[in-house]
Amino acid sequence: MIKYVLLILLWACCCLVTVDAATYGAARSAAPILNTAAYSTIFGGSDGKTLKTDRCGQVRELEFLALPGTVFTILDVWNHGSATVLQVVTDDYPGPAGVKLYVDSRFIEPREEKPPQRGRTLPSPPEIIAALKNSVGSPYVWGGNLQAGVPELVGLFYGSGISAAGRNRLTLAGLDCSGLLYQATGGWTPRNTSQLISFGRAVPMAGKPLDEIAGLLKPLDLITWNGHVLVVLDRETIIESRLECGKPGNGGVMVTPLRQRLREILRTRRPVDIWPTAGKERDIFVVRRWITP
Repeated sequence: MIKYVLLILLWACCCLVTVDAATYGAARSAAPILNTAAYSTIFGGSDGKTLKTDRCGQVRELEFLALPGTVFTILDVWNHGSATVLQVVTDDYPGPAGVKLYVDSRFIEPREEKPPQRGRTLPSPPEIIAALKNSVGSPYVWGGNLQAGVPELVGLFYGSGISAAGRNRLTLAGLDCSGLLYQATGGWTPRNTSQLISFGRAVPMAGKPLDEIAGLLKPLDLITWNGHVLVVLDRETIIESRLECGKPGNGGVMVTPLRQRLREILRTRRPVDIWPTAGKERDIFVVRRWITP
């Protein structure tokens, strides 16, 4: 009997996957991915009430919010305060060169073998447009791609007595420019503008005036450059999530008349057909068509 019990315990130990032993992991829920291992410095702080932000109210250490089921390869394990933090990479977010990605291990289900990639189903164009419109009024959140944010952050890092408004801020509820599109497509589109500038196919716009550009645009076309993206809703309007530091709410998701916004863009940028491969250009934009409504 004792021998049988020992065999059962040995089998259980061999089957138990710990973070230290795991090579892979999958997000249990939405998970904030940072470019620093110092999670407890960003969330909660010394008083259990603070979110570390810059002067515009943004968490610049936030890279993106991984969707449930996102698969990670675990590169290293860090102990930061009372938390275990994992250095990871993921196909869902090929981040900026030289930037390391970290996630609190409590958001991750460790695996010894690589699990299947998160399922991706592209919604229909009307569904995407409806989701974009439903995002209007959402606050701008650097790295944000979920209107609801990550509710689990409250229980993990913050104390009680948080107001509803405070909860939204502390849980990163909101969207940045590419996060707006990412949420509307269920995580089907690339997460960063550095990828969106070459996503889909080019719509030739070089040398064209405002009225001609406006006439060639179709719903869900992207007007984008390395750092920002706007999505065409229809012949008359365009939607974006824009940071307006210092203004009430610091910006957010807004719809503006198409020609008005094009006029503003053309004051400082000119259209090109293909984004140049070398360097970051500051005075150009491209139009990319990735779906046909």
